[in-house]
Amino acid sequence: MTFELSPATRAKLAKVGSANVANALLRRGFRNVYLLGVQPLSMDQGPMVGPAYTLRFMPAREDIDTMANYGREDNLHRRAIEECPTGHVLVIDTGNCSRAAAAGDLMVARLRQRGVAGVVTDGGYRDTPSIRHIGLPAYQRQSAPPATPIALHPVELNGPIGCAGVAVYPDDVVLGDGEGVVVIPWALVEPIADEAVDAVEYEAFAELQIAQGRSIFGLFPATPESRKEYDGWVAAGRPIHMENVK
Repeated sequence: MTFELSPATRAKLAKVGSANVANALLRRGFRNVYLLGVQPLSMDQGPMVGPAYTLRFMPAREDIDTMANYGREDNLHRRAIEECPTGHVLVIDTGNCSRAAAAGDLMVARLRQRGVAGVVTDGGYRDTPSIRHIGLPAYQRQSAPPATPIALHPVELNGPIGCAGVAVYPDDVVLGDGEGVVVIPWALVEPIADEAVDAVEYEAFAELQIAQGRSIFGLFPATPESRKEYDGWVAAGRPIHMENVK
């Protein structure tokens, strides 16, 4: 199965933010969708949106995880860099291990050159100053400079994983922003994107009301009455001042 994320849906998700998406998923009963503890490598990086392509590690063992084996072309870690599809997000499950690098700057540079949308791990990267310079959206728990084979053995590409305690299936859509990363089940992506956009637009109305001295009671969370006010505000052209809104 290959999930195609439409340009329109990708654009919606890029502007709504991870918190609004998490709230939209909560309304549908999904409570464990946020990769807690995983942070953006740089606050200057742009939003990250794309279907998940996954890599799973297990703990390394000395007789298998040598630098010679790491350099083989069938090494799954290196294959992930060359096989993650354009527009996807490479999501790396280390089992929350930061004893060794989940990737380094040359791997991230190759992902960017191939058109990958970003990279996420519940472990960490080496060469993080260089990765910030490369500019590909990247998320980690903490930096992990030691070489990968010291602690990590790659065992599977593009299967179900757990990243930071969250289930991630291939083609689930991964959204990252300045706060963190949220995972959207692929079958819910379009309605969640629409709900999150609606929430962002309503919040613009609520922010304007609060700036003019209104209490959050009866305003946030939205009520049927405040939604009617919001609809009137939209119909009036979203004015900065509210006096003429009916």
